[in-house]
Amino acid sequence: MAREISGTGRVTLFPLLHLWPDIYGVAAYATTGHFGVTAAVGYIPIPEVPDMSLLDVGARHTGLNADRSAHAEWVLCTAWSARTIRKPGSLDLPEVEWSLEWDSRAEPKGNGGNMYGHSELYVGRFALTDELLMKQARELLPHPAGV
Repeated sequence: MAREISGTGRVTLFPLLHLWPDIYGVAAYATTGHFGVTAAVGYIPIPEVPDMSLLDVGARHTGLNADRSAHAEWVLCTAWSARTIRKPGSLDLPEVEWSLEWDSRAEPKGNGGNMYGHSELYVGRFALTDELLMKQARELLPHPAGV
C-alpha cells in the first residue's frame, strides 16, 4: 500500500542538480497541515531521469558525520530557498492540487525542531493532478547546451 499525502495550495517547481556533474531533475515543494507545518518535497518523475532520493542528495551535501535530521534540513533549506528567491527555470503555482507518494519522513532538529515553519518533512514522488501542469513541470528539466 502506497503512503500518500495530498493537498491544494502553492507549489514551487525548480530544477535540481542531483547527481554531479550533470544529472538534473525537477523538484517540487508544497506545504500542508495546520499553518503549513508539514513540508512535502518531491521529485517530478521524468522517464529519462533516474529517480531522485532527496534525503540522499541532502546526505551528499551535509557530510559523512551528519545525521538524518541534517539531511532533512538541507532539503528544507533548498526547497524554501527555491521558493523565496526564484531563479530562471522555476515555476510557482499559487493554487493547485498535488499529491506526494512518500518514501521517507524526517524531522529537523535545529531551531527547536522547527525549520522555516516546518516540524516534519516528507519526501518522495510528487504529482500535480492537472496533466497539463505536469507536462509543464517536466519541461523545466534543463537540457545540455546544443541539444
